[in-house]
Amino acid sequence: MRIALTALLLSMATTGALASTPVTAVSHLDLDRYAGTWHEIARLPMWFQRKCEKDVTAHYTPRPDGTVAVHNACVTAEGKTIASDGVARRPEPFAMGKLQVRFAPAWLSWVPLVWADYWVVALDDDYRWAMIGQPGRKYLWILSREPSLDRKTFEELKARAVSMGYDLGPLIVSGKVD
Repeated sequence: MRIALTALLLSMATTGALASTPVTAVSHLDLDRYAGTWHEIARLPMWFQRKCEKDVTAHYTPRPDGTVAVHNACVTAEGKTIASDGVARRPEPFAMGKLQVRFAPAWLSWVPLVWADYWVVALDDDYRWAMIGQPGRKYLWILSREPSLDRKTFEELKARAVSMGYDLGPLIVSGKVD
């Protein structure tokens, strides 16, 4: 009995360690190349996107002060377009792929809790697709420059997310996967 319990505990510890590769951001992110419109292909559920049904997009515009204007939009089940505007910043100049984003009013930007981690954890060399996450593994987005993404790339990104410890059980596929 003692041996069986020890074996069970060891297997649980080993499985957790293998499934939780650290979430790391890409080492280089050119904000000018990242700018423009991205289409959401899939996401983990997020309260702010609870009404989004289709045509989910994010548009990024670099600003002269080094921040990035963010415009998110989607279409609801009723066919209404809803949108939110925010700003992204680099919290550490040496951590190129780590951004923080806020959608709270500018006068609240001094409050640390209004900023959320937005880490680019995977990025195509030609900036055709990106995967966004955060260290707590609660949020994840798979984005593409086009409204669709090929199945092979989609499956590879999902596998990479799982290897970082993301639970993709509740994954919402909001875009087209060919």
